[in-house]
Amino acid sequence: MLKRSVTLSFFIFIVAFSGAAQQITICSWNLKDFGKTKTAAQLTFIANTLKNYDVIAVQEVVAGPGGPQAVAQLSDALDRTGAKWAYTISHGTSSDRYSKERYAFIWKTSKTALIGEAWLEKKYNLQISREPFLGRFSLGDKQFTIVTFHAIPKAKQPETEIKYLQFLPAEYPSDVLIFCGDFNLSASHSVFNPLKKAGYPPALVNQKTSLRQKCIRGDCLASEYDNFFFRESRINCIQAGINPFYTYFPELKEARKVSDHLPVFLEFSMN
Repeated sequence: MLKRSVTLSFFIFIVAFSGAAQQITICSWNLKDFGKTKTAAQLTFIANTLKNYDVIAVQEVVAGPGGPQAVAQLSDALDRTGAKWAYTISHGTSSDRYSKERYAFIWKTSKTALIGEAWLEKKYNLQISREPFLGRFSLGDKQFTIVTFHAIPKAKQPETEIKYLQFLPAEYPSDVLIFCGDFNLSASHSVFNPLKKAGYPPALVNQKTSLRQKCIRGDCLASEYDNFFFRESRINCIQAGINPFYTYFPELKEARKVSDHLPVFLEFSMN
């Protein structure tokens, strides 16, 4: 009887451990002109802010050589925090030279791996200024696909671009898509309704993610721009939220030199 009890306890432990091992956390961060203007101290701060996540999707990487150099330096800084990281960087987006950018994925190699090569979505590159960057990642014997995106500014009507995201689930029917990035619109905007109806709810609701120029009576956040939309039938959202990195700075203007957006994160397991 004792042997059976020990065996059953061991089985329960293995099942519980396996479940925990299947959890992963994605962080999405618009790092504001991420390139050679970032100092070594800022890169170290960014690495320490990101070190507890497993996959990082970076928007607004500078299109010129300073962008890839900054990503490589950030990956090195992350390595120095105690884990091994790898990265991939997109080519420049199809937009004109004034708005052309790159994207980057950085991931903890002990938690996941990039499957094949990441790619810019070219089907709608004439309709979308900075077309999304997609990468397939492993989670145990399963896989998920991150679609990271930086929409045009709100004054230029980002909904005219965002409306094309609704077609990507049909373009990649076998992929478990997770949309993330800086949408320059709140998830409550009607342009997201087709995604929601297709089973892709937002991870963050009524959550501001960008920084004001100045705090107003202690309120330093401006707009609900950054978010995740995930395939609800396959993704079990454990928690989602913001990382208020600006609270480590005595003045908001110093925090804004790192970024004018907060990192947002999604911790999940897969069904």
